[in-house]
Amino acid sequence: MKAAIYKGVKEVVLEQLPDPVCGEDDVVIRNLVSGICGSDIAAYNHGGEKVMIWQNSEFGHEMISEVIGVGRDVKDFAIGERVYPYPTFAKGDLMRSATIGGFSEKVLIPGAKLNHSLYKVPAAITNKTAAMIEPFTVGFFGAKRAEPKPGQTAVVFGSGIIGVAAAFGLKTRGVEKVMVVDISDFRLDILKQYNFEVCNSMKEDLGEKLFEVFGEENEIFGKKVNVDIFIDAVGIEQIPQQFQQYGKIGAKLVIIGIHHTPRVVDLQKITMSSQNIIGSAGYEEVNYVLDFMESKSYNLEHLVTHEYPLDQFETAITAAANSGAGLKVVINY
Repeated sequence: MKAAIYKGVKEVVLEQLPDPVCGEDDVVIRNLVSGICGSDIAAYNHGGEKVMIWQNSEFGHEMISEVIGVGRDVKDFAIGERVYPYPTFAKGDLMRSATIGGFSEKVLIPGAKLNHSLYKVPAAITNKTAAMIEPFTVGFFGAKRAEPKPGQTAVVFGSGIIGVAAAFGLKTRGVEKVMVVDISDFRLDILKQYNFEVCNSMKEDLGEKLFEVFGEENEIFGKKVNVDIFIDAVGIEQIPQQFQQYGKIGAKLVIIGIHHTPRVVDLQKITMSSQNIIGSAGYEEVNYVLDFMESKSYNLEHLVTHEYPLDQFETAITAAANSGAGLKVVINY
């Protein structure tokens, strides 16, 4: 089988590897469509160790796959079923969570367990949409961490697939109005079709746009924006500062994006405003996301802006890093 092997910064090599051999308790899957994650891009551009992508290894962890081999003792899976491999448990090794083989043609799932290492994917969900299950579980979990209530309002910083998924996750829990903030007109134009408010913070004054869309509240620390939830899906210094600048009493900031250096936060203001800063690093229940995708409330395929064959992997990962001209990039087998 062909596999994209991570060699280091700016170097991925396609190699021929032996086909996986199915043991008595195992399942072998063939990948159909695999998404390129921000961690894959980070490894390619800056190095993989911090994102658990190891030199000379297979990698990739966002995929929709088809069962092509079933061990003698496996009862819950059949040849031809489409499945979503759950990254944390797919290889039976937490250190392989980011390297389960999304960019390999075939993958061995040892000791395969239903709704643990593999989830069955309903027929109504297309392959392109199903390839986004993993980032949607991340974004939905971030939305859930805010404990949103019907009728509330929210701002999501970042229009990558995690931020977009968080925005949809907020909508599923009844948040009335969601704005997505980014600097990519390409991505923001796509999001307009889903009825999200958008703001290009490079071209528009963020404060003015927030007050225009959400209105204001006058409080102890001055005029604040009537927004209940802020979600950071980027991980840059300005976002905690902007939360403190605009966040009203009781507002919440959920941080999904990775901050690589410490940030300055005025804890007195956090206390006096009864605000919350909440970390988010986990997955929503897979079946919750599957139900959302199966409902077809939105045509999520429009989020996939580029498809490439495995043979063009380096072209694909370069395109995935270009936020000004794409959103979700996938490998289509």
